[in-house]
Amino acid sequence: MTFRSPIKHCRACGTAVVYRLPDDGDTKQRAVCPGCHTVHYENPLNVVGTVPALPDGRILLCKRNIEPRWGKWTLPAGFMELDETTSQGAARETDEEAGAQIEIGPLFTLLNVRRVGQVHLFYRATLLSEQFNPGFETLEARLFAEHEVPWDELAFRTVKETLECYFADRRKGAFGLHCIDIE
Repeated sequence: MTFRSPIKHCRACGTAVVYRLPDDGDTKQRAVCPGCHTVHYENPLNVVGTVPALPDGRILLCKRNIEPRWGKWTLPAGFMELDETTSQGAARETDEEAGAQIEIGPLFTLLNVRRVGQVHLFYRATLLSEQFNPGFETLEARLFAEHEVPWDELAFRTVKETLECYFADRRKGAFGLHCIDIE
C-alpha cells in the first residue's frame, strides 16, 4: 500500500474534491473537482542520482545533513525537477550535494519503490577530480573502496541495492542495467 496524503482541494479553483471514477472512461478513482471538473492525477515522484566512481572503483558517498536519515551515507541523489531530463537531474544533484565534477554515464539502476510512490534512477558517472565541495545538504563527501563502504550506515535501501549491483558488475568486468522492485 502506498503512503500518500490525499488531495483535498482542487488546484485550479480551490473547491473540495471528491474521489470517484472520472467521466472519461478512466478505471481508477481520482480526485475530481465537482466545481470545474478538473481531474487530478497522482503520479510517482522521480528520484535521480549517480554512482560517481574513479577508474580504480572507489565511489563517492555523501553524509546527509538533512532528514530523513540525517548522518547516514548516500549516493548523491534527489528529486527530479521540471524541465530537466533524468540525467540532467542526476548531474545537478551530484553537483549540489557533493560539488563533484563528473562525466555522466549510462542509466545503471531503476528501482520502483511503490510504498512511497517513487521511482529511483541512478546513472553511472566518472569522477573527473577528487576535489569535492559539498553543499548544505551534505556533512561530508568521501571516496570509498568496496571494503570501506559503511554498509550499516547507508541511508536508503535503494542506495544499498545500487551499490551491491555496482560492485558485483565491477567484479564481473561488465556493467548492465538493473531494474529492481523494492517492497
